[in-house]
Amino acid sequence: MAARRVDALLLTDSNALLSGILTDKDITMKVIAPELDFRNTPASKVMTKNPIYVLSDSLAVDALQKMVQGKFRHLPVVENGEVIALLDIAKCLYDAIARMERAAEKGKAIADAVEGVEKHWGTSLPGPNAFIETLRERMFKPNLSTILTENSKVVIVSPFDTVVMATKKMLEFRSSSAIVTIDNKPRGILTSKDILTRVIAQDIPAESTLVEKVMTPNPESVTIDTPIVDALHHMHDGKFLHLPVVDRDGVTVAIVDVLHIAHAAIATVGNATSVNNEGGSSMMQKFWDSAMALAPIDDEDDTRSEGLLKLVSESGEIGKSFAYPKTTHPNSFAFKIQDKRGRMHRFICDSRSLTGLITAILQRLGSEIDRNNLPQILYEDEDEDKVVLASDSDLTAAVEHARSAGWKGLKLHLDYSGTSNRRGSQSSAGGLEAGQADAWASAYSTAAAGAALVAGLGVVAFLRRSGN
Repeated sequence: MAARRVDALLLTDSNALLSGILTDKDITMKVIAPELDFRNTPASKVMTKNPIYVLSDSLAVDALQKMVQGKFRHLPVVENGEVIALLDIAKCLYDAIARMERAAEKGKAIADAVEGVEKHWGTSLPGPNAFIETLRERMFKPNLSTILTENSKVVIVSPFDTVVMATKKMLEFRSSSAIVTIDNKPRGILTSKDILTRVIAQDIPAESTLVEKVMTPNPESVTIDTPIVDALHHMHDGKFLHLPVVDRDGVTVAIVDVLHIAHAAIATVGNATSVNNEGGSSMMQKFWDSAMALAPIDDEDDTRSEGLLKLVSESGEIGKSFAYPKTTHPNSFAFKIQDKRGRMHRFICDSRSLTGLITAILQRLGSEIDRNNLPQILYEDEDEDKVVLASDSDLTAAVEHARSAGWKGLKLHLDYSGTSNRRGSQSSAGGLEAGQADAWASAYSTAAAGAALVAGLGVVAFLRRSGN
């Protein structure tokens, strides 16, 4: 765990079936605090047995709900009885937000989607602008003070306490961290990960090692006025799992961990998006689908949640080292499309949904697409003919043909000509097939829903700066 810089580990039995999960908190609370001999204690004695898991084809929103309701941070993903990934709720959330934020900063695709979908929303439904404003009002303002209770307790230890003494205090308050103080002034923080990496992994005696030797000195802190999503960014950027919170006088009033922050952010989205759970789940699912249709964030460190990419619709990077990104989901397939600058975009999405395919295109090329003259979506076959994708069944047939031919992906084209000399085309000049027209409208709606939620979370910079 220390070598991989992770705070959770999955354990399997002799048949490679999932049997437990072990976290740094388990080690702190179940091994160090009760003074077990960690050198000779089997993992099976202290792990959480038979952990809850999801299947690889589960919806992202269902996985999130399991983690929020169960109040746990990690969730294994299983396929054909074998574990293929471990979701981290905080990394999943940050990855999705960062993708949306990156897209908003680099182009107007999401803004165009919001503007475009207004044409498809009738007066009988609330307009997207009103919805965005409601989210902005409810979600820009909430800060850490809204999730801290009056009974929030901070575990205080001395730098001259032993690690065992400190963990016993942490166990008493069921906390995975403690503030280290001298004369009531903070000098450091001791967390379960510090104990994992600096005590267990270094094989030093916890009963005689002083806290000052293994604590993190002079930790960064935030105020109670810090927005929840800003705190998530702060923890990700600094690679913190715990964050001290100080009041307006600089006194430490709480320590929030990454699980607490992630749950608070997701709960805020769910509460603000709809008055009923079904609507909230639908909007949250659109948020994840929209985010995962975007290209991955530039940061390639270990904070990316590969598990979420496998759980939802995978996205590949733009690069020259490979032809198409890899896909493991049976219903996913790889595509590539060229923008007006000649750059090739490669991505993976569900091969059963034309709307999903167009949404993925929209997220990459949205600012280049003329909403008043929407293009036909074409793919290139083995004869280099360009064939129209007019429906879900057309897309499914094209992918099945590509797979049978041993292709790793399909090359797509946008055609604005409006002519009818393309294979499979039955459109009139200047028009779209009904199936494609409906798919475009749905894709704009999906992108707008994702944009609205991101706006509510406060991470879309252009909406934050504008007064619209």
